[in-house]
Amino acid sequence: MLVTLKEILKIAEEKKIAIGAFNCPNLESLEAIVSAAEELELPVILQFAECHEPWIALSLIGPIMIDAAKKAVVPVCVHLDHGETLSYLEEALSIGFTGIMYDGSTLPYEENAENTKKAVKLAEKTGASVEAELGSMGRRESGAGEKTGEEDETKIYTDPALASRFVKETGIDALACSFGTTHGIYLTKPKLDFDVVRNVRRETNEIPIVMHGGSGVSPENFQRSIEAGVRKINYFTYMDKAGGSAAESYLKGLKGGEPVFFSSISMAARDAMKEDVKQAMKVFAGK
Repeated sequence: MLVTLKEILKIAEEKKIAIGAFNCPNLESLEAIVSAAEELELPVILQFAECHEPWIALSLIGPIMIDAAKKAVVPVCVHLDHGETLSYLEEALSIGFTGIMYDGSTLPYEENAENTKKAVKLAEKTGASVEAELGSMGRRESGAGEKTGEEDETKIYTDPALASRFVKETGIDALACSFGTTHGIYLTKPKLDFDVVRNVRRETNEIPIVMHGGSGVSPENFQRSIEAGVRKINYFTYMDKAGGSAAESYLKGLKGGEPVFFSSISMAARDAMKEDVKQAMKVFAGK
């Protein structure tokens, strides 16, 4: 069942849980995510980030994501993650995405706010919802091969007072906050400031808060984040890693001279990603 970001976050707010938002830059991950959500009977957000374009084109995977959401027996939002240009947001909306994120977090406040307003106006034409980001988690979304964690001094934590102004000026439906998480693999334990989440919620009339850089956070800290007001958790790196590890194990298990079939590798990766997604979804839903 295809729903908007605003609709699915309303479910999260009512149940005081967080909805898992999983990137699916290939068919294997898409199938793993939807299958996991249906098995657990939980709502889910399918995401595609602009930085994944080299892996597969949005124009190719996007319509398939929409079709999968419509056929699912649970609520599914199809969301553009980290859209960096308005033209890319327009492409996602034209495909049928029901949520878009404009990421102007590296821009000066005024430019970020102005572009976010434009994103909101674009989304209004199709009834889609908008997420934006204020503050900076330092490393960018791909995170591949980068050292990440508390040693990253480029982070800028979200200012609650500025968040209040930003939400009022732009009319967004969800706000991605920087409160100690980082994109990519954690090499050191993250230090999370849950007061940032609580204070942003208080200053913004309880807007749904989005956690980026969710992979690698402990179950206990996920629960504390949700209690503070996080309603959407972006999760990709460790899911992707689970698929890679399963493919590696499959190859190591082959006997000498045994043929290697890509379809078998992809199925091993798909099944491992599904199990990883299920575990994450259980944590986010407090199960």
